[in-house]
Amino acid sequence: MITAQAQTPRAWTATAGVEAGWTKAEEAKAGAPQPRIAVLLPAYNEALAIGPVIDAFRAALPGATIYVYDNNSKDGTGDIARAHGAVVRIERRQGKGYVVRRMFADVDADIYVMCDADATYDAAAAPELVARLLDDGLDMVVGARSAISDTAYRPAHAFGNWMLTGIVRVIFGNTFTDMLSGYRVFSRRFVKSFPITSQGFEIETELTIHSLELQMPVDEVRTRFTDRPEGSLSKLSTVRDGFRILGTIIGLLKLERPFHLFGIAGALLMLLSIAAGSPVVAEFVRTGLVPRLPTAVLATGLMIIGWFSVFSGLILDSVTRARQEVKRLRYLELAGVHALTEADPASR
Repeated sequence: MITAQAQTPRAWTATAGVEAGWTKAEEAKAGAPQPRIAVLLPAYNEALAIGPVIDAFRAALPGATIYVYDNNSKDGTGDIARAHGAVVRIERRQGKGYVVRRMFADVDADIYVMCDADATYDAAAAPELVARLLDDGLDMVVGARSAISDTAYRPAHAFGNWMLTGIVRVIFGNTFTDMLSGYRVFSRRFVKSFPITSQGFEIETELTIHSLELQMPVDEVRTRFTDRPEGSLSKLSTVRDGFRILGTIIGLLKLERPFHLFGIAGALLMLLSIAAGSPVVAEFVRTGLVPRLPTAVLATGLMIIGWFSVFSGLILDSVTRARQEVKRLRYLELAGVHALTEADPASR
């Protein structure tokens, strides 16, 4: 733990300011910039967990503002959050994607700490995640889960996470080992340049692929993952949400890697055309006749559709490249986290 020395002011660093738990007055006295940290807690029927989660984040990040976005809870989650001093707001559209979209649009801060409000993540790790973001100039740090008990991480969830993370690693880049973690820290540049389209639990997939597509500086830090409080139920459906996440990956593959998708589809169609048409061509070379005309028509059609698919992929790839350039330019319009440690306030 790094502590502030009252008698000798020193240069401010992200690790010193965050991990030492400096107050605003102490940072101002040391001539340090004061990054605004917002803790974002999406919540749906988390009455058993929300109070301890708020208290834990307040202890870990005493200078942060804690926001709870209540997604139509019926168990008094919002009232409990208010009693614990959080800023409570309501999102009527059901789904975590809608909640994250609203949080990112409403809240203005320099650093955003987003965490599921189910008391399974380690709030005490927040200073380490924030310090990693600031010290390394990153745009996103993911708290990769390390289960501390056999019951914390259900086997079906663990397998689904491993499979879906593996698919993303193969297609979009080998960066993350826990793509579906609900514990993340973001820069303002990430949050205000992210065009969210997800509605539910597939939001983590979209966050991950967005960072990989724009080649943002990101990192992963191992954090403790524990059981939910007794009597608290998970809102994640292994099968239903697993298929939704897989569908999101395929949809983002179409948007971000269209030539891969349509090129592979075109190649498969061409192979089917060759397989169906080869006997017909051989028969024509040998006899000069085409006795299986329907097969010949099918093979021709498959080959034409295959080439159409390839050319469609090429055209869409050009469109995607232009769209990515626009997204990148918007991203570059916003200052990175290193600007928070610069002396000139205008740089922020």
